[in-house]
Amino acid sequence: MPETSEKRFLRVLNGETLSPPPIWLMRQAGRYLPEYREVRAKAGDFLTLCYTPDYAVEVTHQPLRRYGFDAAILFSDILVIPHALGQPLRFVKGEGPKLDPVRSVEELGSLDPSRVLPTLAPVFETVRRLGKEIPPATALIGFCGAPWTVATYMVEGGGSKDYANTKKWAYSDPEGFDRLIGMLVDATTAYLIEQVDAGAEALQIFDSWAGVLADDAFERWSIRPIADITRRVKEARPGTKVIGFPRGAGPMYPAFIEKTGVDAVSLDTTVPLDYARDHIQPRCPVQGNLDPILLIAGGQAMLDRIDRTLDVLGKGPFIFNLGHGITPETPPENVAMMVEHIRKAGS
Repeated sequence: MPETSEKRFLRVLNGETLSPPPIWLMRQAGRYLPEYREVRAKAGDFLTLCYTPDYAVEVTHQPLRRYGFDAAILFSDILVIPHALGQPLRFVKGEGPKLDPVRSVEELGSLDPSRVLPTLAPVFETVRRLGKEIPPATALIGFCGAPWTVATYMVEGGGSKDYANTKKWAYSDPEGFDRLIGMLVDATTAYLIEQVDAGAEALQIFDSWAGVLADDAFERWSIRPIADITRRVKEARPGTKVIGFPRGAGPMYPAFIEKTGVDAVSLDTTVPLDYARDHIQPRCPVQGNLDPILLIAGGQAMLDRIDRTLDVLGKGPFIFNLGHGITPETPPENVAMMVEHIRKAGS
């Protein structure tokens, strides 16, 4: 396999500026691909898909075969951590994940941290196989959900519009809520270290719901836990690159970078390109932030925004990506058009 310095994705994480920039997409393995839907049908349910290395390796490969992305990301889900802790989890068609809610310190007693690594052993096997099987020039990304985002699902029992139960617990009993966050920090740190040991070359921490927090709560429930995870992973496995994704952080991105110690950040769609160039990119490499809906629309509107993004962010360390995950309605041919256009623009 090539040395790390030869992998374009990792070169940018090390601070290089490349033209064309490396490309990968959040949720690049998924329901927009017909071959994914075939494997999903064989698996029967989503957790089986995540926990069966043959299936998870195959669906991770699928977008690489089609598009030649510069990085592969482990196929799994952020909610394997609460599931591994012992919280019942199921995925309901048309509704998403459903969990039996945990809403008090007393209910934390039903969770067992000793179960985490044994339960997630199939995930580590998937990482090991991917490290050997993906193309030599392709980097392998491991990932997790940030403690705040994972906690919202655990407390709400699934997705939410206002996160009222989670915020109520955090505001009314911050010490008790800290116990949940601390449990997630410990489990997530161990999970990420195992991914690195299995072959992950970089890690992304998804704080998808960070943007619902006020500034002081963002500091306590997003920044501090991610800083703790990042520090502990880097102490245990020096040289590991960590990408943070505090979706919706807006003007708090610079503080997030400074205080968490991450090596790069993903930009959500709402971050203005000029602001990112002037206030975020000087601090670290950035990736993002094409609107996933533009990838559905395709055509000239998509190409114009790609050109603008490359013009503004392409003069610094930049990885092309979306502002959030690719959606199931995305035409695969639009992804091919995007990749071709980016690579031609940089040739």
